[in-house]
Amino acid sequence: MTRLNLLSQKTTWEDFERSWDEREKEAEKELPLKKLKVLPDMVGITKETAKNLKWKSLLWMIRKDRGFRILRHFLKHPFKYGKQFLKSWRSGKPFKREGDYFLYGLNSLSDFESLLLDKEALFVVGFSYCHKPFECPSGRFSAGCIRDTTHNVCKQCFIGKTIHGLAKENSHPVLIPTVHHIGNELFDLLHEKPDRKIVFLITACEMTLEMFGDYGNMIGIQGIGVRLGGRICNTLQAFKLSEEGVKPGLTVVLDATKEKMLHWVRKRSEAMSG
Repeated sequence: MTRLNLLSQKTTWEDFERSWDEREKEAEKELPLKKLKVLPDMVGITKETAKNLKWKSLLWMIRKDRGFRILRHFLKHPFKYGKQFLKSWRSGKPFKREGDYFLYGLNSLSDFESLLLDKEALFVVGFSYCHKPFECPSGRFSAGCIRDTTHNVCKQCFIGKTIHGLAKENSHPVLIPTVHHIGNELFDLLHEKPDRKIVFLITACEMTLEMFGDYGNMIGIQGIGVRLGGRICNTLQAFKLSEEGVKPGLTVVLDATKEKMLHWVRKRSEAMSG
């Protein structure tokens, strides 16, 4: 199994992409993955679900906090986190939006690119598990990712390509089975390295990006949420089932959005090596 980031092997970004794309085409001939035949036209959040969404998200965070891990993190700095949470809660939308990109603590996409140049910042890149291929060797509803460059499934996976393109230093890839999982990951990083800025790039459905933006603002991190397409969760019932691993549909990142994400990963990797 080969997990070493391909970009770390003394190669240029152009060579990395060319090599990856060639491997992907070869793997597709040998083992084509299941894909969406038609991209469904689904509303991001249904009208009924959108009602009182902030309260619904708060109740979910409290009720599903197994072992009170999120609460214990919160209680390390209750006044600071409480103040920042209330500020975000009262501000209306916890983000600014530019197309498929949800901006948290940022005014523009160029602001995000500027943060990528900070070599000391921790770059968290996360992917919702529903974005994994059905054939994922690590299992779909899991935080695992073998990203094996010799495995025909991994060779065709956009998640694997992105992770292999990350700089070796100060990069933190995360596969996200639940919102509490990514919440605990971010809290752990924040409390382990309190002097470091956290910059994130995370894929999720629109409803999740809307529901839980206040919590990212609460802990003071900055970054972008990338809206997924395909068979997304746009009702609370679908979201609840997804959080339990029941997700028969496949979500996708559109081609233009993939290019943008890889552009940011490249920018970060080149900044780290410069």
